Amino acid sequence: MQGLSLKGMAKHPSLIPLFVFVGGGCVGACFYLMRLASRNPDVSWQKKSNTEPWQEYSDKQYKFWMPTMKFTPSPAPKYTE
Repeated sequence: MQGLSLKGMAKHPSLIPLFVFVGGGCVGACFYLMRLASRNPDVSWQKKSNTEPWQEYSDKQYKFWMPTMKFTPSPAPKYTE
């Protein structure tokens, strides 16, 4: 297919930004997916060692970015048996 090789890029230089931005978007989407799979309290990879993963974030900041950057404890209720 024309435009997908280095020779084709020389003929159609306007395709270079397209490939750069689409590639960057794919890398960003993969990074965010991995972050969600590893940092989200709704996902539990170790069910036996951590039976209540939602309790880990009771005293941590959960949001990825806050404009004020003030720490507020999680509003999650305390579950007791």
